[in-house]
Amino acid sequence: MDGLNQTIVMSSPATHQGSILPEPSADLKLHSARLLDVLARRIQDTGPLSFAEYMEAALYEPGLGYYSAGLYKFGAEGDFITAPELGDLFARCLANSFSAVAKQLCAAASSYDFLEIGAGSGALAADLLQQLNPLPQHYLILERSADLREQQRLRIESSCPQLLARVQWLDAPPANFRGIAYANEVIDALPVERFRMHSDAVEQQYVGLQNDKLVLKWKAAGSAVEKAVRELQAELQHPLTDGYESEINLLLKPWLGGLLESMDQGLFLLSDYGYPRPEFYFPERNRGTLICHYRHRAHPDPLLWPGLQDITAFVDFTAVAEAGDGTNGWELAGYTSQADFLLDSGLGEVMQAGALDDFQAQLQLANQIKKLTLPAEMGTRFQFMGFSRGLSGDAIPGFGGTDWRHRL
Repeated sequence: MDGLNQTIVMSSPATHQGSILPEPSADLKLHSARLLDVLARRIQDTGPLSFAEYMEAALYEPGLGYYSAGLYKFGAEGDFITAPELGDLFARCLANSFSAVAKQLCAAASSYDFLEIGAGSGALAADLLQQLNPLPQHYLILERSADLREQQRLRIESSCPQLLARVQWLDAPPANFRGIAYANEVIDALPVERFRMHSDAVEQQYVGLQNDKLVLKWKAAGSAVEKAVRELQAELQHPLTDGYESEINLLLKPWLGGLLESMDQGLFLLSDYGYPRPEFYFPERNRGTLICHYRHRAHPDPLLWPGLQDITAFVDFTAVAEAGDGTNGWELAGYTSQADFLLDSGLGEVMQAGALDDFQAQLQLANQIKKLTLPAEMGTRFQFMGFSRGLSGDAIPGFGGTDWRHRL
């Protein structure tokens, strides 16, 4: 996940622990030390971890990982603010698009289901449940973290208790799903492998131990990373020069493929920050896109305070399109910027409907619009991609404006 208005810290780990990043409390440091102990024993037993293995543990290790440990992450008191937490404008635009799809689904059957993948604080679920028309029979949430499930339940119960009975939490994608699925800032948190070109060889980044501390090291790439990078080299119109570093996501295809294989009809929509592949692997982007978030500050050190910070990588949207298009009969329905998606989903009408006489409310609404749509904020850095099966193309508001598919 990503933050807004963050200070970018490009310095050594020693500086991170000084005044630029807030110092964790003693209890939080102890929590991080427990995860460090788990990682150290794992490395001692099996050898260095690939970067993806380390990222998986840092984010999802049961009871200790960043998303599994009960630490508050969203909003002003957390580490980042996502679009749904800015206010309900984002959800109201999405509800316009989703409701149009839902009406088409309900024309052939009496109901549909909604699936949110990684529901964060529950803000979007609470807002969508109050805006979708028609309402889904079930609002399903696929969530790995027990702590986040409880946060989501409390948020929904507080906002719309009469609709809580429609909500179900899942451990795995539902079978024979018919409806609408949405994932906001999920793919950026899928563990990635990091690679580097060294002369004509491909190297892979690992996390090892040195003097009882975690260290990053490069080794000859494993066969899977080697194969993926060589295929990437053959496709790009420019060489990956000596010393070029970046990320590659080997989990994306099985993750997205598994979700689409479980769905029979409807819309799968995702939004995240990223680039089409030709831009993702620009020659000038030679240190990759990996970034860490801690208390609304972004910095480059993934080994700092494991379990206390988010670790993300930008999304290769060409890889997303390749993973989804044609899977189980699903086709790429659209790809565009967040600003264009929201505008085509009725942002102007939603703005007018939300116009209030109260000056502070007007300022808050204007601030939402600015952050959601301006290029310097989330407007073009965040992008929307959709896959459909069994829908007519004009049934998906959001993709009727600027079409970015030619950039893939």
